[in-house]
Amino acid sequence: MLHKTMKMILVMMTSLFAFASIADDTQPLQLAQTSEGFDAEQKYMASCFACHSTGAAGAPKVGPGNAGEWEPRLEKGMDAVVANAINGMNTMPPKGLCFDCNDADLRAIVEYMIAASE
Repeated sequence: MLHKTMKMILVMMTSLFAFASIADDTQPLQLAQTSEGFDAEQKYMASCFACHSTGAAGAPKVGPGNAGEWEPRLEKGMDAVVANAINGMNTMPPKGLCFDCNDADLRAIVEYMIAASE
C-alpha cells in the first residue's frame, strides 16, 4: 500500500512539473513570509500541489471555489490543521513533501492553501 501511494505521489509530482510551466496571469496571494526568501505559494507548488490540486488520497483541494473542502477541518481550529501538516495525516507523511520546511513555513503554506481556496 505504501509503495502504491509513493508511486502515485511520484506520478503526480511529474504532472506538477508539466503544469508548472503554464502561464497564469492572476496575481499571487500576498502573505507574510516566515523567513527570508520563503515563498508559500512556491513551496505549495513544489511540495503540495500534486495531491491538493486533485484531492488525491482525500487531500482537501486547493483553488478558487474549494473553501468547502477546508470547512470541516477548520472547525477544529487552524492550530489543528497546521498540526496535521506538521505531523502527517492518513496517507500524507509528516510535513507532506516539504521536508525542508519548519513549522512556521508549514503554517504559511496552510494559510496560503486556505486563502487560495476561497
